[in-house]
This record gives sequence, structure tokens and C-alpha cells, in this order.
Amino acid sequence: MTARSRALLSVSDKSGLVELARGLAALGLELVASGGTARALAAAGLEVTQVDDITGHPEILGGRVKTLHPAVHGGILARGTPEHLAELDAHGIAPVSVVVCNLYPFERTVAAAEVTEPEAIEQIDIGGVALLRAAAKNFERVSVVCDPSTYGEVLTALQEGRLDLDARRRLALAAFRHTAAYDTAISGWLQGRTDPDTELPPVLALRAERVQVLRYGENSHQRAAIYRFEGQAPAWEQVGGDKELSYNNLADLEAAWGMPAEFSRPAVAIIKHMNPSGLAVADDALTAFERALACDPVSAFGGIVAVNRPVDAAFVDAMGKLFVEVLAAPSFTDDALELLGRRKRGCRLMRFTGDAAAPTRMVREIHGGLLVQTVDALVEDPSEWRVVTARQPTDAERRDLAFAVVAGKHVKSNAIVFCKDEATVGVGAGQMNRVDSVRLAGWRAGDRARGAVLASDAFFPFADGIEAAAEAGITAVVQPGGSIRDDEVVAAADRLGLAMLFTSVRHFRH
Repeated sequence: MTARSRALLSVSDKSGLVELARGLAALGLELVASGGTARALAAAGLEVTQVDDITGHPEILGGRVKTLHPAVHGGILARGTPEHLAELDAHGIAPVSVVVCNLYPFERTVAAAEVTEPEAIEQIDIGGVALLRAAAKNFERVSVVCDPSTYGEVLTALQEGRLDLDARRRLALAAFRHTAAYDTAISGWLQGRTDPDTELPPVLALRAERVQVLRYGENSHQRAAIYRFEGQAPAWEQVGGDKELSYNNLADLEAAWGMPAEFSRPAVAIIKHMNPSGLAVADDALTAFERALACDPVSAFGGIVAVNRPVDAAFVDAMGKLFVEVLAAPSFTDDALELLGRRKRGCRLMRFTGDAAAPTRMVREIHGGLLVQTVDALVEDPSEWRVVTARQPTDAERRDLAFAVVAGKHVKSNAIVFCKDEATVGVGAGQMNRVDSVRLAGWRAGDRARGAVLASDAFFPFADGIEAAAEAGITAVVQPGGSIRDDEVVAAADRLGLAMLFTSVRHFRH
């Protein structure tokens, strides 16, 4: 850095600004700033050169134009070659060695419900983006700093002469990411005002930051990491357990929490490989757990338990010696944490923060692109379902059928669930034909299928599934309907004395 080198500072977020500027001045850099940044530095007693003293032109258009000038950008974009430096000298321009810049708070502005379009537009930064891009492009010579949390680290590296080319390249990458995220936020906001389909827009811009590299993916030869959408708070906080979550744990955790989150009453789901081994609601969480576990206690071993109520010591006692990979809840009492720490040190304890936005889209990568769909968040009204059999369902059957449909939404297709007293008693998941799913659910349920109800995520293509259900002991069935053989299926239900309802809504889950 020569005695004529400058540090250009133009920031919206003034956190740590004065301390950084004081350190840059101590390194012999001339401080150049505009507007509020210059006033903040001057108020701190620092000697600062105004941008308009460099450009020879005042800020215009209410501050919309101030740094967009060759005297500024020439000093930033000049390479360190004799030719470029000589050209700067010929025009009386000093080189800029450090650019400190962050942008107007556009996302925070548009997040306010009452914001007007003119107010939002005024928060679209122009000069700041140009400064960052220019400095980042010329990282060969210029250090660009956009994140106040890195000020101390950058200043120390400058003081110790460690801000080498690799370090400047990393700073440039951070700057380009900053401007890219900014442009994505602006285009997303403007798209929402011009295109009514915000869930499936013409252009899908996804930006997420890597927050953790996992040991591996579904298998040890696959790489994996957790990414979080920029600006989003964590959905989960690990409050216990001496192991990190794996890729499979995280996938199961997301699937597990979706089930009790469907209910306002106390609910517990026990998940194994993205499918419920048990789901129940009750008047209290302890009873719901016991009934969810009873559905398939063998498969519950090594699963994930999710409960929509605080976990207390009584709940931990009810878990007994059951080995659980993850226990998820909105909170844990102190005595529960103490007990879990002694009895289940290997169990990860996950507190749902409620701070992260719920997903609105499901995205899957395919060759050459993405498959995108909205989430299956439809809440059905059972009063709109149509009874298609001679026998009407009882009130108890209607209650269990409504529960069964919600449970079936979370089971891999072909999905069949047997339910009784608002608890699953048998689950048939992921089979290649529906009648096998019925038989599997019946085998799981055993004698508990007697008097239970059945929900199917899609229509029955043949009467054989209904016949298998009746043989198992099912008394009422709910399904979407819509098969070309609906008449045969309904006739079989009438012949076997079952009640059957059509929902006209499919909840298929691959």
C-alpha cells in the first residue's frame, strides 16, 4: 500500500465501522466515504475525505448517485500494472486498496407488511452493488469486505501482512455471494408483485448456505451437508445427546415432526425410515406415546419419536429401555433432560424452535433440472366426504376415519393404515400393489384389526383389497375413489357389511 492508497467505506450496517476505519487509518490508508458513513467516521474523530471531494461533483438525486464516477471506480478497478497506475496518475486518481461496503436492508424493508412499493424501491442499492462487484472483480489487488462479522479478522490479517491473494479471493467470493443474494431477494419480491404464481414461478431462484458437513449421506460412500436458506433461523436446536445427527436422522426427523404437527391435541409419532411405525393422539402425551408404541414396538427400536407437547420425566419413564435415535419436542423439562442424560446419552434431543418458515415446495433434482411441487398441506373436511355404501359409518368410525386419512398422508405409497381409537394399529407402506399393503397392515395389526377402520392414500383398483380388509376385521374404509371399478369395490363393501366413504382427494407419497 502506498501513501496515496485509499480505503473506500460505504455501509448501511455501521456495526464495527469506526473500529475498522481506525485500524485502516493506522495502516496509512486515506479514508474516503460518503453520506452517513462519512458522518459517522467524522463524529468519531477520524479524518475522512468526502467522495464528492474526490469526484468534484456533489451527490445528486437525493443520494441516488454519489460513487458512480471514474474517480472512484478507476481507483478500484485499476490493476497493479505500471500502465494502469500511470494512467491513474495522469488523471490524478489514487488507487483504492480496500473497499468496505454492505447494502441497503432491502429484505428487512419488504418483510414489513405495510411497506409500499416506492419505499421498497428506494432500498434497491445501486452504487453499493457496483462498488462490491468492482472490488471483487479486482481481488488481485483490492480487498473487499462486506460482512461486519469479519472486520476484526480482516484488519488483523492486514496488520500482519497475511491478506494474500487467496484471502482476497475468498473475500471476493463473499462479496459476489452478497450481491447475488441481494439480487435474488429483489427479483423474488418483484416477481411476487407481477406474477400471481409465487409457488411455481417461471424462474425458480434457490439460495442456501452450507451450515454443516455431515459424516456421509444415506450410505458411507455418499457426501452430504445441511444447507439453510439465507436469512432463515434454524428449525431445530440440539439440547441433548452426545452424537451429531446423521443425514438419515435429519430426513426422518423432518418426516416425524410433520405428523404430530397436524394435530392440536397431544400427538406422538414414531418413525422408522420415513414411515410411521406408530401414530396416536390422546388426551395427554404419555397415553399417545403408549398407544403409538403399541402399533409396532419391534420396528420402533432405533426410530425417532416426535411429540407435540413438552417432554417431562413421566414421558421419559414411559419410554423405558426403548432405544431411540432422536426424541423431538417443542421443549424438555429440566428433570426430563437430567433423566435422559443419565439413561439415554446416545439419544439426540431436538427442540423445535418454531423460528423457521415451514416449507411450501418440495424440490427433487432430476437429469437436467428439478421436479418442483407444492407441499401436501391440504386440510380435508370430513363432513364433505361421501358415503357410497348402504351402511353408514358410526360416529366412532367417522372419528377414526378422519384420523386415518391424516396418518395415511405421511405413509409411503401404496399406503394403507388401520386405525382404532385415533391410533394406528397396522401400517402397510411402500408396496408395489395395494392389496399387499392391506395384507401387511393386517398382519401388523393382528387381532387389533377387529373393529378398526382403514384409510387408503389412493383408490382401490380391484375388490381384492376390500376383501382382504374385511378378512382382517376392518369395519369401515375411507378412500379417494375414482377407479373405473369403483362399482365393483363398493359392491364388495356392501356384500361384506363395510361402510365406505369417498374423499375425492388423493394423498399419494412417493
